Parts: sequence; structure tokens; C-alpha cells
Amino acid sequence: MDHRFVLGTRLRHLLDQLDADLAHVYTGLGLPDFRPRYTPIVQLVHTHGPRSIRWLADTIGITHSAVSQTVNQMRRDGLVDLIPGEDARQRLVHLTDRARTLKPTLDAEWHATNAAALQLDAELPHPLSAAVDAALRALADKPLRERIREHLDDPAAGSAGDGPEPLT
Repeated sequence: MDHRFVLGTRLRHLLDQLDADLAHVYTGLGLPDFRPRYTPIVQLVHTHGPRSIRWLADTIGITHSAVSQTVNQMRRDGLVDLIPGEDARQRLVHLTDRARTLKPTLDAEWHATNAAALQLDAELPHPLSAAVDAALRALADKPLRERIREHLDDPAAGSAGDGPEPLT
């Protein structure tokens, strides 16, 4: 494994592979334009009813901006509508009839994907899901920016031989 590239690059590569495989599955299910990031929103709104973008972001664990962009794409794809909430500034995400029609197919994919993820976890020396959860907890305690800053402020904090080779 080439360790010249930082963790984020390798994680993005892993996520790209996972997303590409999910996109291939959706195409095989007759949903070529359906994006993997739509599924959690469809599942949550179906289960809990119309919800705010803020609630969806907090529940999924991603930024408000990311959910807002995804919801806008879903609206263009005819999967959700935005309806006014109790507060005039709030918009609630509501599933369209088209999204509700896709729900049985999405449920089958959701269960198959979770089963495949458990199978992948079992094949790894350390379950990926446990490593991701542990990393998220560690970063909540001490963000990466603080860790990097420590090494920038005190280069001796890490031994010289542990870092990646300089890019050439």
C-alpha cells in the first residue's frame, strides 16, 4: 500500500468505490438516476413523516448544507416536495407519490446493502463499521485540525520516520 497519500484520500477512494457499486445496483433495479445519498432521507421521512432539513442533517450526522443540496436534487428528480413548516422560515421535506412508489424497491436494496456491509465487516481483520464509529468518537473528542496543529507547532511530536514520503 502506498502511504504517501493521506488517510482522507484513501477514505475518499473507498467511498467512491462504495458509491459506484451502489449506483450500479440502483441502475440494475431500474433506478439509474437514484443516488445513494437519497436513501437515508427517503427512509427517515417515510418513517417519521415530513421533517426539516436541520432534523434530517442532525439525525443522519451530516451538514445542513449537504442535506439541503441533496433535498434540492431530490426535488428536481421528483422524489420530495418542500412544504412550509410551523415557522415560516422552516421547510419540511415531504415524499412525493413517486418516492412512495419506489419504497418497496428501496427497502429491498436497504436490507441487502446492510447485509452486504455486515458480510464485508466479517471479512476484515477489524470491522469497518466499528473503526468508523471509533474514529468519529475520537474526532468528536479531538478534531483532526487540533491534531494537525500540534504537529505543525511541534514537529518533534511525531518521529521523523513515521510520516509519508514527500511527493515528487
